[in-house]
Amino acid sequence: MAENKKTIMFTDENNEQIAFEVLEQTTITGINYLLVCDAHDEEESDAFILKEIKNNDDDIVYDEVIDDIELQAVAKVFGELLDEGFDIQL
Repeated sequence: MAENKKTIMFTDENNEQIAFEVLEQTTITGINYLLVCDAHDEEESDAFILKEIKNNDDDIVYDEVIDDIELQAVAKVFGELLDEGFDIQL
């Protein structure tokens, strides 16, 4: 896999900036999803699946996928898209 890392910044509920590395992105039934991980840990890190949501101001925001069925389905797609070096565990 080519080393083309993209880091994005998110603001959490405490208004603190957090850096995430985008591992993969996909669109399923018109909804955009990102697979991100902690940008600071190279060996092993927690990954999160984020779902694109438009708010009332038509701004795009991302929220963590928490629905178990949706999470399993999207994780399966990301597992197929990623190289064998990645191990996705729910």
